[in-house]
Amino acid sequence: MKSKNKLDWRNSIIPLHSTIRDSVLTLNAGGFEIALVVDSDEFLLGTITDGDVRRGLLGGLDMSSPVCDIMNTVPKTANINADKQSVLNLIVSEVLRQIPLTDNMGRVVGITHIRDLSSLSPNPANRVILMAGGLGKRLRPLTENTPKPLLKIGNKPLLQSILEGFIEQGFHNFYIAVNYQAEAILSFFGDGSKWGVNIEYLKENKRLGTAGALTLLPEVPTTPLIVMNGDLVTQIRFQDLLDYHTKENCVATMCVREYDFQVPFGVVNIDNNRIKKIDEKPIHRFFVNAGIYVLEPRLIGSIPRDKQSDMTQVFERAVFEGEETAVFPIHEHWMDIGRLNDLGRAQTEYNNNVNS
Repeated sequence: MKSKNKLDWRNSIIPLHSTIRDSVLTLNAGGFEIALVVDSDEFLLGTITDGDVRRGLLGGLDMSSPVCDIMNTVPKTANINADKQSVLNLIVSEVLRQIPLTDNMGRVVGITHIRDLSSLSPNPANRVILMAGGLGKRLRPLTENTPKPLLKIGNKPLLQSILEGFIEQGFHNFYIAVNYQAEAILSFFGDGSKWGVNIEYLKENKRLGTAGALTLLPEVPTTPLIVMNGDLVTQIRFQDLLDYHTKENCVATMCVREYDFQVPFGVVNIDNNRIKKIDEKPIHRFFVNAGIYVLEPRLIGSIPRDKQSDMTQVFERAVFEGEETAVFPIHEHWMDIGRLNDLGRAQTEYNNNVNS
């Protein structure tokens, strides 16, 4: 079948000598959310999706690593002459969003994306819960009269930028958890009609934490829900996060960031009072919680009601009970607006982008 998409599929092609960084640029710019690794005759050698990149980073690779370390060398493909229904069936059964089209010789001749095939609404049905009930103590005195989510970066409140980022990606059902200066947030966002979306509120009579507020949901969702702290600036594609969560087949997925810590001294490795090795100012790398999560609806029932509970406790409980949980490493821009210097840095970045 021929793709009707106006995007040029050739922008999604990269050679075998490319790096992971090259593949990320192609994923972001190509429009099909896939990078096709081909040889000089355009025979398909492998494919790279967002999930392949993130699993590679979790495995210790970095952006300069070669794409051959992460590419899927046995990707699903469809023949250019296949009918629309069979291609759609293949995409759905394999939980794909796109599939390379090849000729009878195996050369790449196109890409079909699910948006070209499905008559379903392109808008995700998943609910988004934004946590906006914090006191913002570390941002005082700015938060003495203004809740942190309404502090402005550029000409918009932080939470408005977050909301509009989700809307641009097709999400339209939101809950905002509120406590401190709740009325100011309700007054600003209302029911969401100003943005053409639906906004409801989880009103905490007392602080319930990043997970406890979920017990206030009026009904249990039928699809995985995205939970995000209301003080983050990020550029991740949330559909990629949902796809990753689905493919990992876990009850919960936590977004993580790589954090580097350099010991400012030479570290002496000792065994039985003898020096074995000296590492000069070694760098230790960790993955830290990035404040964005995907939860299966059934987890909500395990959260204690009317009691403060944080998302880390939900994950710890799930692990203790033998449930499968996953991590989604973020390589995109991400910033936690937790302190005054963070807010200042975000303002500087905004001004630089506006003036560039």
